Amino acid sequence: MKKENVFDFRSIKTFEDACSATGTDTETINLPGLTDDELAYRMLKIVVKAINNGWTPDWNNFSQWKYYAWFNLSSGSGFSDSLCDFEYSDSGVGSRLCFESREKCEYAAKQFKNIYMQFFTTTQPG
Repeated sequence: MKKENVFDFRSIKTFEDACSATGTDTETINLPGLTDDELAYRMLKIVVKAINNGWTPDWNNFSQWKYYAWFNLSSGSGFSDSLCDFEYSDSGVGSRLCFESREKCEYAAKQFKNIYMQFFTTTQPG
């Protein structure tokens, strides 16, 4: 019996790892005129795509859980939880930043916290 190659999302430890996994050239994402939050959003889309390994949310499937990182910015920008919203869609986070599992979501939020903070705020955590 042939053993399938199993993807371990934890192998995506850096933004460069995410670019490598998605075939993205790091030089092409930082276009002139982008603000820090615009650059961070571009980076997060690549990170999410790499960690999800091809999975994309199906917004017509109300049974499919979709997870997004939730940060409590008033408490020093700490990661608070990964939330699932499958009954309806609101604008809490863009659909391109959703994960297929809580485990992947929590990993990304903690591993790539600096990029999330660049996206959400104007200051970087220490």
